[in-house]
Amino acid sequence: MRRTLAMTKKELQMYFYSPIAYAAFAFFFVIAGYFFSANFLNPPYVVDVRPIFGTISFIFLFIIPLLTMRLISDELRQGTDELLLTSPASITEIVVGKYLSALVVQLLLVGGSLLYPLILSMYGKLDQPVLWLSFLAMFLMGAAMMAVGLFASSLSSHQMVSGIAAFAILLVFWTIEWLGDSVGGKIKEFLGVFSIISRAGDLQKGVLDFADVIFYLMFILVFVFLSIQVLERKRWR
Repeated sequence: MRRTLAMTKKELQMYFYSPIAYAAFAFFFVIAGYFFSANFLNPPYVVDVRPIFGTISFIFLFIIPLLTMRLISDELRQGTDELLLTSPASITEIVVGKYLSALVVQLLLVGGSLLYPLILSMYGKLDQPVLWLSFLAMFLMGAAMMAVGLFASSLSSHQMVSGIAAFAILLVFWTIEWLGDSVGGKIKEFLGVFSIISRAGDLQKGVLDFADVIFYLMFILVFVFLSIQVLERKRWR
């Protein structure tokens, strides 16, 4: 655990030494603020946090590949992956440490987004279960997307390639329910299970369904596990 936390601390330092992280944060809050202003600060005022979730989750689709593309690919590009793979820390500790650093960054984004409900509360009373469960959904979905970005980063030493791969994989899980709608039948039901967007539907309504929470947690575990397996293969090549 100590090695994992040390890796997390190191990666967080790398995040905030990098201009890409600051650019990504600026992009996130500028775009989110613009859509919030356009949707809510013009009469008639609608005191509802759910549109905030839709806007921010869409921004995640673009911002998370930027924030995760360097996590492992930068080590591969610089050749420092050999030092990591032969260090006393296990690959699992390394990967989990890197993922936890991405999770902290994700938490900062979600925490900063609480500014928008705060502004909304000046115009009327917010539905508290909807508010907090919507933000839980936002965090869980973002955390799942971060795991995909981590996995994509392990596939290539080129950050841009990793970023594009992360975006492509996320786009598949984003649109998979729409694909199911075009097919119909049992295939539609099967594909809908894997939609990272539709799984947040009940949480956005203020309904806590543990099946949705477990889905996101399992999704995260699968992609973190795949990242570990990719690095294990690199170790033994």
